[in-house]
Amino acid sequence: MTAPWRPAPGRVVCVGETMAALAPDPPRSLTDAEQLRLSTAGAESNVAMYLADHGIPALWLSAVGDDPLGHRVRAAVAAAGVDVSQVRTDPHRPTGLLVKNPGPTGTRVHYYRTGSAASALGPDLLDGEPLRSAALLHLTGITPALSPSCRDLVTRALAAPAGERPYAISFDVNHRAALWPDGTAPGALRALADRADIVLVGLDEAQRLWGDDLTVTGVRDLLPGPRILVVKDGARAATAVTADGSCTVPALRTRVVEPVGAGDAFAAGFLAGLLHGGTTARALRLGHITAVSALKVTGDHGPLPEPAETERLLGLADGDWERYEDGIDRVFAP
Repeated sequence: MTAPWRPAPGRVVCVGETMAALAPDPPRSLTDAEQLRLSTAGAESNVAMYLADHGIPALWLSAVGDDPLGHRVRAAVAAAGVDVSQVRTDPHRPTGLLVKNPGPTGTRVHYYRTGSAASALGPDLLDGEPLRSAALLHLTGITPALSPSCRDLVTRALAAPAGERPYAISFDVNHRAALWPDGTAPGALRALADRADIVLVGLDEAQRLWGDDLTVTGVRDLLPGPRILVVKDGARAATAVTADGSCTVPALRTRVVEPVGAGDAFAAGFLAGLLHGGTTARALRLGHITAVSALKVTGDHGPLPEPAETERLLGLADGDWERYEDGIDRVFAP
C-alpha cells in the first residue's frame, strides 16, 4: 500500500494582502464604541503566523505602503516569527485598512483597500526567490479578486500541471462577495481551486457559490483535481477527501469571542499537520485546535496551547475527542 500524498517538508510561502485593522475594544457596535484597537488582518499572513507557531518556516510575500500602517503591519507579522524580508514597500500606494463592526448577528467588516499597495502585485512576484526554494505556496481566493494583475498572479501560479510545479500549492477558497463583480466568483474560484494540490472550503461557502444543496460529495464532484480537498462544516466538523477516501473529524466546542480568522487558523493547523507528516485525521485535529485559538480572541491571531497540551489533545481516542468540551477553555486560558 502506497503512503498518502503529502507536500514535501520545507518552507511555506504565503502570498496575499495584509491590512491594518480597527476593531472596537471591548467588542461592541461601532456606533457605541469609545475605543478602537489597532491590529493587522490578512488571510495569508494569518496562515503564515500560525504556521510559524507550529514550527513551520513561513515567508509572507506581499506589498505594503510606505506609511505608518504599512510599517506596523510588517512589524506585526515579523514579530510572529514570519520571514517578511521579501515584502515590497510601495512609495505610491497606501496600506489597506479594514474596520470591524461587531453585532448581535455577527461581525461585519468594512474594507478600505481599493488602490492599495498589495492590489498592484502581479505575476512577476513568482519569479526567482523565494519561490524556487519553497515546499508549498499558499494562496486564497481573495487575491484574484483584488485587481486584474493579482488575478494574473494567481492564474499563473496555478497554470502548470501539479506534477510539473516545483512546489505544492494550497488554495483556500475564502470567498469575499464584496470583492467580486456579480456572477463572476463561482466560475473563477472553481477553475482556480481545481488546479491546486490542497483546497480548503467551507460547506456553506461552497453552497453559496455552487449550489444550495451541495454536500461534501457534491463539492468533490465539482473539484476532482485537488489531491486533498477539505470541506469545513462550521462548528460541526471538517472532512478531508483524498485518493484513500474521506476522513471526518468533529470540531472542538468552545465559547466564541469572535469568529473572524478561525478559517485561516484551521488552514494553518491542517497544513502544519501535513507538513509534519501526520495522518489526515491528526492534521484535521490540529486544524481544529488552531482554530480555537482564533475563536477566543478579538484579533485574528491568538496564542496556541502549550505543546504538551496540544499533543495530549491530538492523542485522545476518537470518542474522547468527540466528547471533549469542558476542558478546552481551560487549555486556552491565558
